[in-house]
Amino acid sequence: MSRSNTRHIIVTGGSSGIGFEVARQLAVKGNNVSIIARNPQMLERACENLRRSAPNSIFSASADVTRPDELIAAIGACQKNFGPCDVLITSAGIVEPAFFDQLHPAQFQAQMDTNFFGTVNAVRAVYSDMKARRSGSIMMISSAAAFIGIPGYTAYCASKSALASFAESLRSEAGGDVHIGISFPPDTQTPQFEQEIPKRSESAKTLMGNDVPWPVDKVAHHIVNGIYRRQYEVHFGLKLRLLNLLGNLIKPLLYRRLRG
Repeated sequence: MSRSNTRHIIVTGGSSGIGFEVARQLAVKGNNVSIIARNPQMLERACENLRRSAPNSIFSASADVTRPDELIAAIGACQKNFGPCDVLITSAGIVEPAFFDQLHPAQFQAQMDTNFFGTVNAVRAVYSDMKARRSGSIMMISSAAAFIGIPGYTAYCASKSALASFAESLRSEAGGDVHIGISFPPDTQTPQFEQEIPKRSESAKTLMGNDVPWPVDKVAHHIVNGIYRRQYEVHFGLKLRLLNLLGNLIKPLLYRRLRG
């Protein structure tokens, strides 16, 4: 908890989807919220919507998370406005489904750069200061795709799995001074999800089943609770929790679906 019991929360990828809804819920709770995204127009529209709920508690800065200098400058502007970052939420991410031999190397690289290195860049921009203050919280948003290799998602699964290892390793370094958390959302009803679904392979659909995507507000609520409770991991539903805990037993059964 920071000055005057009001926390400064920075959300990357805060202009839409899970990032936007997390920002909205945290702003309604009385926090100062800064959102960062690469598209200035989307960022401005997001700010207008957020200010309807919290008119004096929203700030924004445009940056591409894959460009460290841009991101450092944007986070610096946020901290100049609201003070040091108390909570960082890394929600910027992309997905481009395609089988590995059909996925252009640049598309593979872009997913790794945004989903993994974009998070690393954001964490690097605030972590040293948090550690020096012996205070702060970082919540990385991964995906349930970190738990299982999905056909047509080689880059996405790899990037989200890498985040899980990164969070665990960083937590071992941070000790108890800085909270390092990670969440693993399921399919969530967002604009990105709507763009992804037409590209999802039939084999991916077979493996993943017919689960209905979660509402974005419900996913964001779990993440916000995880921040307040300083959870190390945030999971969504019994099925995904079991996949995380018992993956070596469950995954062979799921892969049988692909063999008919």
